[in-house]
Amino acid sequence: MRLGAHISVAGGKEKAIERAKAIGCECLAIFIRNVRSWTSKPLKAEEIKKFLEKREENKNIRPIMSHNSYLINLANTDDEKLEKSYSAMIDELHKADQLKLSYVNIHPGNKNEDESTQKALKRIAYQLNFLFEETKNSKVKILLETTAGQGNDVGYKFEDLIEIIDEIENKERIGVCFDTCHSFAAGYDFSTIDKYNEMFDNFDEIIGLDYLQAFHLNDAKNVLGSKVDRHEHIGEGEIGLEVFGFFVNDSERFKEHPGILETPKGLEMYEKNLQKLKELRTK
Repeated sequence: MRLGAHISVAGGKEKAIERAKAIGCECLAIFIRNVRSWTSKPLKAEEIKKFLEKREENKNIRPIMSHNSYLINLANTDDEKLEKSYSAMIDELHKADQLKLSYVNIHPGNKNEDESTQKALKRIAYQLNFLFEETKNSKVKILLETTAGQGNDVGYKFEDLIEIIDEIENKERIGVCFDTCHSFAAGYDFSTIDKYNEMFDNFDEIIGLDYLQAFHLNDAKNVLGSKVDRHEHIGEGEIGLEVFGFFVNDSERFKEHPGILETPKGLEMYEKNLQKLKELRTK
């Protein structure tokens, strides 16, 4: 597994690559638009140029992916907010193309309390199909992140994700990002190597490992099945240090997959967490 972190773009998006290099990242995640606002200024030609030049200088940091806005909810039943979510996703994909990113990571969505999960999942797939059609010349993949099941989240069960994927017309542009904290909180037990293998056998049977494109590597503040999305530093939470060794050493399945840290922020702590993960490597 290629190890990296979600790093700040403060001062310029190319600065994230510099910071990633400085702490030993092998892959990288960034925000490419304002994640707490519906609006986002277009990228300037100069900032695109600087980012692409810095990427070229650091080809060993790969892939680079973005995480979309926290406001976006493709399951929204409010027409105005759904339209804003869709427009923000178009903008996200356009910017990802300009920066030549591989993936845009998204949380699938939050359903209305009064409707079924199935209706929400179909609404998400419907929006994704329009997004892919409107950006049909793009190669950027959208990754559905496994969620914790907190509140009205959908996407915390493997069965949820395949319901969306089954409805997608262009399956070359859809995939899954497995978040260790979220899936642990959702009730997936991978605390031993046998349980870990059983879980991914289950993933393969339900979704298919070909769709699993990336990981978020986060320990969890809360216990298994808590449905609470709270990240912790590697080895300091309920998942525990040893378990992350299962992921980083699974070279047969995940050798080139990005494993992105989203532990409590700070470049110094990212470096320490990266070092912990690297020390778990056995080969």
